[in-house]
Amino acid sequence: MKIPERPKPYRESLPKALSWSAETNKEVLELVKRYNEGYVHWDELRRKVLPTDPETVWALMKLTRESQCRHVKFHEVLLSFNMTSEAHRIVHMLDTGASGLMMVEEPLSKQEMDRYIVSSLMEEAIASSQIEGAVTTTKDAKRMLRENRKPRSQSERMILNDYLTMQRIKEIKDQPLTVEIILELHRSITNGTLEDASSEGRFRTDDEVVVADPFELDKVYHRPPSFVKLQTYMEDLCKFANNEDDVSFQHPLVKSIILHFMIGYVHPFVDGNGRLARALMYWYGLKRNYWLFEYMAISKVIKESKGKYGLAYLHAETDDNDVTYFINYNLDCMEKALKNTRDYIARKQGEQRESLKLISSHPELNFRQAEILKDLIKRKGEPVSIMEIASKFSVVHQTARSDLLFLVEHGLLDKMKVGKRLLFRYAPKENGSAPQAGPSE
Repeated sequence: MKIPERPKPYRESLPKALSWSAETNKEVLELVKRYNEGYVHWDELRRKVLPTDPETVWALMKLTRESQCRHVKFHEVLLSFNMTSEAHRIVHMLDTGASGLMMVEEPLSKQEMDRYIVSSLMEEAIASSQIEGAVTTTKDAKRMLRENRKPRSQSERMILNDYLTMQRIKEIKDQPLTVEIILELHRSITNGTLEDASSEGRFRTDDEVVVADPFELDKVYHRPPSFVKLQTYMEDLCKFANNEDDVSFQHPLVKSIILHFMIGYVHPFVDGNGRLARALMYWYGLKRNYWLFEYMAISKVIKESKGKYGLAYLHAETDDNDVTYFINYNLDCMEKALKNTRDYIARKQGEQRESLKLISSHPELNFRQAEILKDLIKRKGEPVSIMEIASKFSVVHQTARSDLLFLVEHGLLDKMKVGKRLLFRYAPKENGSAPQAGPSE
């Protein structure tokens, strides 16, 4: 990734910008308004065709931004940010989107929504780990989590750690943030994955950590603050998270994103900072009663635009720690994550109707059994274990086993043994008739 060019101090160009005629100013001020609404960075602005030199336009853009911006200070780091019209639109949509999420003609059952929460937690944990280099496929990772199987690689260990951490975050969402909780969450995220196990849940003890290009190690994107200041930075971070009565109000979603940014900026640990940063953003959303966060796999969206994610950090740092770029990027990801949730519910409504049709053609099935059969039909012959069905449909092992055997007995599934594991699959006969029931176990 190319490091964006830093602009020179804008005040050097300000006298020229303020000396224009009113007619000249009008044209340029329209550009300033448009580029500030899109929050264009200097590195992009300098490549545009402009009616005057880019330094002059940038000076007016910065003057306008600074006249409207807000500030947050963490020890020696002063952050600034603005709220664009687009940002206001998204936070309003997210503020009101939760109610719209459930206003549907055919509401999904509580069991279906509970299953989706589990699935979303898995998606969030998997994607957050994949952003940081986990190479396990989403399909294999989900199977590991559903079957409660021990991880077989460091990548799977990362994903399991993230999943357990997400569950822990739900348990502590009503607690104030403390340095001890930050250390606990880091210990959970990195358990068994670091070269030096003593670094789990412990701030880094030197300044050798930098954020660099993995393919060009001499290209350093960011040098975090000195390790001797980490305790103070983290204490300030906790005060920021816990102070809900501050006269300088920040929108809760904006605060969650600033928490995300600061963990990445301070880089308090030798590894696991990105996963911790995204986990804290998720925690704060739940803490401030954004319950729809349980249904939103935000890291999945971030993973799909990983280059823009890194660039949002760099734009902020190369523009005097103006985190508006990072806020705008993450709000956009939140909006897309909510859209994914709505699309899921619409898809599940269609599948629910299909299941009811399946029940009408097979009156011997209950709704859950029809859902299981439909799930295996979609797998196109891929086998599934009892444990995976029990996890996915939130039932005990015996219930899942009984359902699967019932479907076998009625000629709708085949069963097989692989080693000691009993597996089931949908395998229709070539003539189109339902498969015959296998021998009882």
